[in-house]
Amino acid sequence: MRIVFTTILSIIWMLCKAQVNPANITIVRDSFGVPHIFAPTDPEVSYGLAWAHAEDDFKSLQEVVWPVKGLMGKALGKRGAAGDYAFRLLRCMQITEQRWHELSPAFIKLIEGYVQGVNDYAMAHPDEVILKRTFPVTPKEYIAATVFALSVFNGAEGALVRIFNNRVPDPPAPDGKKGSNAFAIHGNKTTSGEAMLVVNAHQPNTGPQAFYEAHVCSEEGWNALGGLLAGGPCIFHGVNEHLGWAHTVNYVDRFDVYKLTMHPTDPLLYEVDGEWKKLEVEKVKLKIKGIPFSVSRKAYWSIYGATMKNKQGAYSMRMGANMEIAAIEQWYMMNKAKNHTEFYHALSKQALSMFNIVYADKYDTIFYINNALVPYRDSLNGFNWKATLPGNTSKTLWTSFKPLEYLPQYVNPKSGVLFNTNHSSFFASGQEDNLKPEQYAKEDGWETYHNNRSVRVYELLGPEKISFDRLKEIKFDKQLPKQLAYPIQIDTMFLLDTLKHPEISYQINTFRNWDRNAIPDSRGAAVFLLIYRNLERTTPRQLTYQECVEVLKKVKEYQVKYFGREDITLGDLQRLVRGNESFPMYGIPDVLTAEWGEQQHDGTIKVTGGDGYVMFIRFPKEGLPQIESLNM
Repeated sequence: MRIVFTTILSIIWMLCKAQVNPANITIVRDSFGVPHIFAPTDPEVSYGLAWAHAEDDFKSLQEVVWPVKGLMGKALGKRGAAGDYAFRLLRCMQITEQRWHELSPAFIKLIEGYVQGVNDYAMAHPDEVILKRTFPVTPKEYIAATVFALSVFNGAEGALVRIFNNRVPDPPAPDGKKGSNAFAIHGNKTTSGEAMLVVNAHQPNTGPQAFYEAHVCSEEGWNALGGLLAGGPCIFHGVNEHLGWAHTVNYVDRFDVYKLTMHPTDPLLYEVDGEWKKLEVEKVKLKIKGIPFSVSRKAYWSIYGATMKNKQGAYSMRMGANMEIAAIEQWYMMNKAKNHTEFYHALSKQALSMFNIVYADKYDTIFYINNALVPYRDSLNGFNWKATLPGNTSKTLWTSFKPLEYLPQYVNPKSGVLFNTNHSSFFASGQEDNLKPEQYAKEDGWETYHNNRSVRVYELLGPEKISFDRLKEIKFDKQLPKQLAYPIQIDTMFLLDTLKHPEISYQINTFRNWDRNAIPDSRGAAVFLLIYRNLERTTPRQLTYQECVEVLKKVKEYQVKYFGREDITLGDLQRLVRGNESFPMYGIPDVLTAEWGEQQHDGTIKVTGGDGYVMFIRFPKEGLPQIESLNM
């Protein structure tokens, strides 16, 4: 169907001579409701993408804008005000202003089209606007919002919370319950001779971080299908006519925290290399829902970056994410690449500060890179770059990043397989193909670990060729590996004696006899999920015998309290809820079909994230890619 616009929008377009004429845009929705946007130019398509996304989830698009406008507190209360403060603290608007000239004219036109689409939708649907000051949005405000979002993704939120709570910030750790998967299979490894790609993002099911599926097609060579997050003016990962790519979150050390040495009497002076420097100070006025007046806070800035004070002292944060503004432009270039050479050229822009990238194309090229803005750090003075760093020396102040060619990467390994499950890039292919950690600097903090999903993939991948159906089976595997790879070691539970603890004999036996398969009718999976939820905030270690006993007592107490019996299944406990419908749900944290959720008042766990968006892609030698997708 063609977009229907009100007369007033047409008049506004003629009077303002806006870039995009909505009459040129066609939005067709398939039987699943996925929008397919067609227009002569890329900016017009991006306008249509904004409009379609707003039709489906305008609330999430507004949430993306609120930090820029200082409206998160007004909308969400104290929790939101922290976001407004963080946006100002990280200077997202300032860096956007400073580097705006670096964006290409073509990309700026794309953003202008997208922003016009959001603004026009807001004007045409004023009853859907939650806070009136949200619109209009400018292109610069939009880009500043993307800088903030990527800063949060890169670890700023966690560090800010730890500083605020008077804890010396620890290095960000992988989120064990979440994660994503990506697979690329070379044509030599498939039964059909086609290269194959699996896109499998694990994200929340709703809200701004939920994946939205769309197809964009212009007469300027842009034809892509895939997933994007709220505010995305192009495809973030998916497939075009020639190639496809998938993202997973990586955990290479791209974020540093410094403790400043403050002057004994002057609260604005800090020492660097024996000299006193003055903190830059900005007064931030926060508007908070339910409070009739503004609350003032100070935002500090040192030579290291955004700075906060707590009872322990003053801490600064430094990361590449809030030094770059062109991440979306890089994604746009990736969207339009026609082969691996052009795709790699897009990556060489190095504006995207994070994410593993797994790639395949119709030319029998598969590729993987652990992509990040990795600083050149001092390797000679013994600094522990994984800990809080001294903020009194220029030796810890890095100013540039390592080139793309340096990052761990593979092209067409002999095994014909590349994959990532948020684990180490040194276990990304066949054992004989894998890179070695000693090839890379220790101060970079590259991931060196397996997780349960990566161990399981090695169990599933054999020497035989892989069919398309077999690839689906691997992706939807619900089995934990033989050797568990959770941070908390629970092997002691296998030693528990039911004669000594008859009151939890059911839990002991059920766990001991569990086949480690997270299917809905599994009672062992239900016991395990409750064990996991009791332990997920525990410091990683081997559990003692008594700790195992206490955990299983809590599991029994939960089962009886909420369900009136002990023999509940995973499907009884974990539910996928859509409107008034509730379905038993498979999956547990860190299986290939990972799921996670929130406890409800009746004791069930409502799934809130996991296998959110999945694509299976085949690349025939001739013709267009063959695509199957699932968006839960």
